[in-house]
Amino acid sequence: MTNLSVFTPLMRQTVGFDRFNDLFETMLDNSEERFDSYPPYNIEKLGEHAYRITLAVAGFAESDIDITVQDDTLKVSGRKQETDEKAQKNWLHRGIANRAFERTFRLADYIQIEDAKLENGLLSISMKREVPEEKKPRMIPINAKSTGLLGQSKKK
Repeated sequence: MTNLSVFTPLMRQTVGFDRFNDLFETMLDNSEERFDSYPPYNIEKLGEHAYRITLAVAGFAESDIDITVQDDTLKVSGRKQETDEKAQKNWLHRGIANRAFERTFRLADYIQIEDAKLENGLLSISMKREVPEEKKPRMIPINAKSTGLLGQSKKK
């Protein structure tokens, strides 16, 4: 485990948030591959429980992109299919990236993917947090009944 002494007061306030602690470990990891910038993306909060991830995937078709969700991880990957026609082109400048990519996002509890759209080179993935009714906070009433010991007189 990396040195998390900077976050010690924060960690004292968390119980059962191991994934939260793992997030700090990955942020402090010196691995440069975690900060690959291709393809660029935005994460938007659309409402109290609605989110959208938008990735710039110019040049990719729907058939070139795979979106998978497993447990708490959303994985978006793209691989351009090379055709013989494209391989024979004589490029003077090739600035539009066509390289394969894989981008993963860690999802919070109860995040559900609603849909994905590819429009004008932007892949938009809409998500919504849907907490099950049994997991939502509920009020517990306090019973004001006497236990029977206070209201009774002592027998001698």
